[in-house]
Amino acid sequence: MKYSQRIQELPPDERPYEKCLHSGPEKLTDSELLAVVLRSGTHGSSSVQLADEVLHLGQNEQGLLGIYHLSMEDLMQIRGIGQVKAVQIKCIGELSKRIATREAGKLLDFHSPDTIAAYYMERMRHEEQEQMICTMLNTKNQFLGDEVISRGTVNSSLVSPRDLILAAFRHRAVYMILVHNHPSGNPEPSKDDLLFTKRVWEAGALVDIPLLDHIVIGDQQYFSFRQEGLLS
Repeated sequence: MKYSQRIQELPPDERPYEKCLHSGPEKLTDSELLAVVLRSGTHGSSSVQLADEVLHLGQNEQGLLGIYHLSMEDLMQIRGIGQVKAVQIKCIGELSKRIATREAGKLLDFHSPDTIAAYYMERMRHEEQEQMICTMLNTKNQFLGDEVISRGTVNSSLVSPRDLILAAFRHRAVYMILVHNHPSGNPEPSKDDLLFTKRVWEAGALVDIPLLDHIVIGDQQYFSFRQEGLLS
């Protein structure tokens, strides 16, 4: 089906809104889902055609995943996408990320690197710069809070063990877990990661706030220092 037609000219069961009512949102294509949110197109282009342009704008990833990487300025380059529609699209990306994080949070178990990685995956895997997060736990391994300690460059995260210990003190933590991302998508730790983790483990031991794990987030994969027997 060509979407150069106006939506009103399409058969009712092929219009995204009506199609959703009739068959459910799961039957809509990515372009149709986005078109329902955009609601209207522009002169000469239907909302579906406009949505299709958005989905092909991503440089790193096309489709819905690419939306998260698009800036307001990127979106507003498309004829028919003004500030309001750009905000709507950006909110879709943020909403999807938060839903995924909330769902992962239901299964979160700080004894399990799998569930920790799943919890932080959507929050961190799309980031274009490295981030270091310190997660703080109480005596029962229950979540006290987390704190972004550093936002680094594409290739490094500038942080010292002192910053992590101070964050743990602020939260009155008994244990801590480090989580950071690799924008390359490959979670294999670098030599710097290995040395830094050792320094944090030693600093935590000195103040009696043990480092339970350091998890490196890649793209749909992770590396756990605890699982690999590298914390000792």
